[in-house]
Order: sequence, then structure tokens, then C-alpha cells
Amino acid sequence: PDESISVPIGQPIDNLKTHILEGSLQPAVRGSAGELYLGGVGLARGYHQRPALTAERFVPDPFSGTGGRLYRTGDLARYRADGVIDYAGRIDHQVKIRGLRIELGEIEARLLELPSVQEAVVLAQDGPSGKQLMGYVVPVDSTQDEGALRDSLREALKAGLPDYMVPAHLLLLGKLPVTPNGKLDRKALPQPDASQSQGEYIAPQSDLEQQIAAIWADVLKVERVGLGDNFFELGGHSLLATSVIVRIREQAGVVAELKELFEFPVLADFSRQLEARSPLVDSTQDQLARSLALLDSLSMEELDELIS
Repeated sequence: PDESISVPIGQPIDNLKTHILEGSLQPAVRGSAGELYLGGVGLARGYHQRPALTAERFVPDPFSGTGGRLYRTGDLARYRADGVIDYAGRIDHQVKIRGLRIELGEIEARLLELPSVQEAVVLAQDGPSGKQLMGYVVPVDSTQDEGALRDSLREALKAGLPDYMVPAHLLLLGKLPVTPNGKLDRKALPQPDASQSQGEYIAPQSDLEQQIAAIWADVLKVERVGLGDNFFELGGHSLLATSVIVRIREQAGVVAELKELFEFPVLADFSRQLEARSPLVDSTQDQLARSLALLDSLSMEELDELIS
């Protein structure tokens, strides 16, 4: 039996029309996931005595020339090749991470659009540096190299989503756990373990590698950091990355760019970028104070613009 959380829900009945749309209310590509909207003469006028909810859920129909409306179901769905609608979960469960509201369903939809992904679920988990996004993926090809697949998934997500919406961890599963009635069993999903995802620990060798590793460990609140460890897979994000750059200047006397940490998130690669760089000779307390003041003044949105 098929244990997928995707459920076929048939085709629209008479007097009812359906649309599967992206966030911009444009039709999703057939086979790609989007939010399910309902319309037609059978559509209700709204919620009884709840105007705010009515305004949120009943939106103008962009495909109607007579002022029609569509109902946002909050369901994630996609059309199969035979026209049957495939239900794939909820799109309207939000989380708040570092002051930013994130639609988990939007990340799941991006993953489900990828040809290498059969099923996907994204959750917000508590980590050492605060809440983190955790992605659970059932790949189409279970024999594919896991490291290469994770890298390709992250690159695909980064191409269409801001940094803070890319999961810190991507865990590959043979199948998603389900309850006896066929629903996703979220409590049965394994907890992320950064130490398991990094492979064998390789100790930093040079003075600079050891200094950077100590800074990462302190900022990320982990016991140790090895040369093969990835800053973002250990729970790093834009704000912590900025703190790292400031501390490297303060403690190691070396100027590093924020973009460099995003381009070279593995400790060995990042350290190699800085090894040939001359230490600062005139690094004054005033310069450091200005850097720290800049860090404190930036919002998450400004940080994301800075690194993009």
C-alpha cells in the first residue's frame, strides 16, 4: 500500500472550479505544488459575522471578469497528469524564527517541485541557538549519494527562497512516519543531530583554524567544530554569521567579508580564504565599536539584503 501523505481528492464537481496557485496568484506549473483555491456559483459569501477572516480567505478572482471571488483553502495541492487533484498537506501553518514569520508550507512546496523529491515535510525545531528549520525529505532515488543530494536541495532552495527559509538541516528518510489512519506522525520524525550529519571529526590544525573554530563553537553553542563542519548545518544564520565576522576581526585581527562565510560555509574552506590575509595592524577599539554598533543596528531584513 502507498503510505505517502499525498492523497488524491478527485476533480471539481459541477458549479465548482478549482485553481492551484502560487503566492502571486499565478497558476502553478502542472505537477508542481501550490495552494488550492475554490470558486464558482456554489461558493459561500463568507464567514458569518467574521469580516476579518472573510477578507483573508475570500479573495478577488483574478480570472473572473464579473467580480467573482475565490476561497483560499490553505491546502497544499497539485494536479496529476490525469487532472486529479493531489492533496499534499497544509500550507498555512506559520512559525516565527528570529522575528520573521515563515510559511512552512511554502518551503515544502518548493521541495516538492524538485524532481528528486518524492515527499517533504518542514518543521521548526528547538536548537542550541534558537529555533531552526528542519526538513525531512523522501528522495525519489534512495541510492543517490546523500551528501550530493543535500547539497543540490539546498542550492535549489537558495535559488528561490531567502536564506532564513532554507532549513538548517535536511534529513533523508526512506518514508515518512504515518499514524494508523494514514496521517503524518510528526512526533515520530527523528530529531536532528548535527554531529551525525557532519561525518568524522577533523581537528583544526593552524592557529587561525583553531581561533575560527573556537569562535564558531562559542557563537553556535556547540561543544566543538571540526574542519569538515558546515556553519549553517550547525545552526548558523545571518545574524550569527555577522557576529562571527565581527569576532574574527576582534580576536584574530583578520578582516573577513560576510559573503565569504556564505560562499565558504565549511570551516576548512573558510579558513583557507583568510590564511593569506595580513592581520590588521591598526585595529583600534573605535573601529571595533563601530562594527559592533553596525551589527546591533541591522535588522534581519537588512542582513539578508547585505548578503544577497
